[in-house]
Amino acid sequence: MAPFNFTHSDASTFILMGIPGLEAAHIWISIPFFTFYIISLLGNVMLLSVVSKEQTLQKPMYLLLCMLALTDIATPTFVVPKALGIFWFNLKGITLAGCLTQMFFLHTISVMHSSTLVTMAFDRYVAICNPLRYATILSNAQIAKLGLAGLIRAVLFILPLPLLLSQQTFCANHIIPHTQCEHIALEKMVCGDFTVSRIYGFVLMFVISGFDLTLIAMSYGLIIRAVLRISSQKAHQKALNTCTAHICVMLTYYTPTFFSILTHRFGQGIAPYVHIILADLYLLIPPMLNPIIYGVKTKELRDKVVKYTCRSSADTRDNISSGLQCPSGNCQIVREYVNQH
Repeated sequence: MAPFNFTHSDASTFILMGIPGLEAAHIWISIPFFTFYIISLLGNVMLLSVVSKEQTLQKPMYLLLCMLALTDIATPTFVVPKALGIFWFNLKGITLAGCLTQMFFLHTISVMHSSTLVTMAFDRYVAICNPLRYATILSNAQIAKLGLAGLIRAVLFILPLPLLLSQQTFCANHIIPHTQCEHIALEKMVCGDFTVSRIYGFVLMFVISGFDLTLIAMSYGLIIRAVLRISSQKAHQKALNTCTAHICVMLTYYTPTFFSILTHRFGQGIAPYVHIILADLYLLIPPMLNPIIYGVKTKELRDKVVKYTCRSSADTRDNISSGLQCPSGNCQIVREYVNQH
């Protein structure tokens, strides 16, 4: 495929290099990028569709799953199309405004994702420790308010980052050795004093992550204490099973996030393309795995997905069968064949 080079040397334009050092493998690298993106879109859109269509699933726990699915759709959508443009067509140019916008939305959605995980931990705490008051403490309206509060928090915390960077002077080459406009990558291009921006970004990372993880740890500490007070072993197992999916989702999100951030900050001996691949994978893997985890671990959701899928397949077969033309009068035989297949 002949590359289309639309990069410019304008002072307001940056150049995203993709994965430096692996340029020859860009086409091959694009295959898992595209595959993970499509799987995450299909899984999360299906989850949203099933919850919206099934009245029995329109409860706080599943509304939280829908919030998580929305962040899982948005996160790779702000990364993958541009990355594929670099890999397939050599479309490396991006304006300063576009770069700062991408950075703002990526980090805002990440903070929103973390807020959703905190709310889900609180949901599990109420469900196990105060089951009789669950409906009054966590109604659908309360979940909507918590979601709005998480969004406002994310915007207020992240908005200063692009505002601070927009006031800086960037070095002449304007080359970003990455597939996306990360805050750390943009910081390294600043020619002037960026101490304030760097300290704010560093503190923000630990304040948000530390605060959210503390709340999650407190929720699970109270859950474990409540479970240990239960004498029945079967009740122990049932209570812990309700938390399994949430724990798996947290591990798939926080583990690669911290690993990527720490290696970026302190892993000077690691090859640059390793940093870039890790940063991309932590934006691609969790959105793909989350609907699978909840589909496997949550029986009610799994049953509804199977029911919805089977019903759609049955409707398709009926439409095909009713649309068949049988001049010879053998329609009954044909319909029986379609129903069997």
